[in-house]
Amino acid sequence: MDNLSAFDMIGPVMIGPSSSHTAGAVRIGNLAKEIVNNEYQDIKIYFHGSFKETYKGHGTDRAIIGGLLGYKTDDPKIKDSLKTAAEMGIKFEFFPIKLENVHPNTVKLEITDVDGVNTTITASSVGGGKIVVTRLNNTEVNLKGEYYTLITFHQDQPGLIAKISEILNIYNLNIAEMQVLRERKGHQATAIINLDHEIEDQILSLIRGIPGIKTSKLIKPLN
Repeated sequence: MDNLSAFDMIGPVMIGPSSSHTAGAVRIGNLAKEIVNNEYQDIKIYFHGSFKETYKGHGTDRAIIGGLLGYKTDDPKIKDSLKTAAEMGIKFEFFPIKLENVHPNTVKLEITDVDGVNTTITASSVGGGKIVVTRLNNTEVNLKGEYYTLITFHQDQPGLIAKISEILNIYNLNIAEMQVLRERKGHQATAIINLDHEIEDQILSLIRGIPGIKTSKLIKPLN
């Protein structure tokens, strides 16, 4: 008898026997898609811990790729996501990895988009379909996909965060949570700002025009 995955045994609409290994994996892929916000060229997927041990049997490989393609957790197309991605010309590979100080259900994604931009995302499925991105490129983050999230990569300098907050205040955009991180004083810093509402393009343009901001992106909440 051929090896069967959870998708083959219980049907493609079901998300598997483990919400952490399947539904959570799909949502990690969904959030990674929002972060990259471009078509993929190459994806390297590194499974840690229990993901590494059971990803084939629990369909975690299909779930991650399905999420990256934009499928939701109950989408029957997840069953064929590996085939679909290959037919789209997306290169992808799976590897085992041992990471330090992370949740057992953790995956590291190294994604190159069609413009040659590289994005590295480390994320964990923490139970009940809930997820958290703990590292984005070289920066520790705490991103759960529950809010509209503005992420800026900027020069660490006095007054910059105040200017972002001022623009948000002018347009009556409420900040639910804010996290500001930096590598070291005066070097690159990252702001992660969770908002109750979406930011319009004209507001994003104003924020991107603040001197010192290198790049910024808006991530929509997961359904």
